[in-house]
Amino acid sequence: MPDNAPLRQKLLALYEDLPARLQAGAHWVIEHPNEVALLSMRDQAKRAGVPPTTMTRLAKRLGFEGYDDMRALYAEQLLRSTGGFAEKAGELRERRRVRGEDALSAELIDAAAARVAALGEREGLVQLAEAARLMVAARRIFIVGQRAGFSVAYQLAYVCSLAGCDARLLDHPGGIGLDPLRDAGKGDVVVTISVHPYARATADIAAYAIERDIEIIAITDSVVSPLARNADVAVIIGAESPSFFHTMSAAFVAAEAIAALVAAGGGERAGQALARSEAQFAALDTYLLPRSIRPPGERARRKPPETRDTEEPGGSTQPESQITKGRR
Repeated sequence: MPDNAPLRQKLLALYEDLPARLQAGAHWVIEHPNEVALLSMRDQAKRAGVPPTTMTRLAKRLGFEGYDDMRALYAEQLLRSTGGFAEKAGELRERRRVRGEDALSAELIDAAAARVAALGEREGLVQLAEAARLMVAARRIFIVGQRAGFSVAYQLAYVCSLAGCDARLLDHPGGIGLDPLRDAGKGDVVVTISVHPYARATADIAAYAIERDIEIIAITDSVVSPLARNADVAVIIGAESPSFFHTMSAAFVAAEAIAALVAAGGGERAGQALARSEAQFAALDTYLLPRSIRPPGERARRKPPETRDTEEPGGSTQPESQITKGRR
């Protein structure tokens, strides 16, 4: 553990006087400072081998009101100390050289799976449900995600629009992406999506929305993220990855879960909207459906030109190959 990790010296000073369970929690925190910032309290308690209440007691022993306040301190430290993409790429090349491609791929997949699994903890489920409730009650939903967050924003806007929501992706050519916010106000919701390093434009949109009394949902990677600090609902997802680039796997799953909850909460309106969407898809032949896909060998069933029957004057037919032969 780095010597400058938050609370290291304080934990070491208190360690001998702590009860056994608090010692176990303190030992885990000392040895895993990054995980304190990234994992839920329940997941940390499980890895430390103690009940979740022990982690809360430890935080209070250190002077915090709750464990989330302690996590925020570690998250802020992690954001300040994270290396750039080029530095991480160098580390990635070294791990590939030492461990091999298969091991590196497995490490990346395991990390992404862990980030997704963390959403299934109680804290994550509550956040997803609260975000969906805000969106169901909203008059209009404006969704923004720049750079890595764009694909997540697009998916959320697309699926919600299928379910009958007035969901608008704030991304248009010619610099007019923010124009739809011009008449937005109370009763509307802005969903912002970004992870460290945070896209400035997304943070600016969040600040603009706050000034206009628009409710904000943030899908981001830390409670100290500039998007989370002033959000009405913050869905905290893990984005750390062994790769040089962060993983957006958990952000995608969060968006898909929210969209499903919005559709379920939309009742009959959502069902009717989905029926209209399907009717349009069918009318425009949007998708390659099984009934419209030719079997692989269908085109090969045509008779080759040299054996195709050709009608002669007088009504009789003979193979085209014989006619051709007779004309030579």
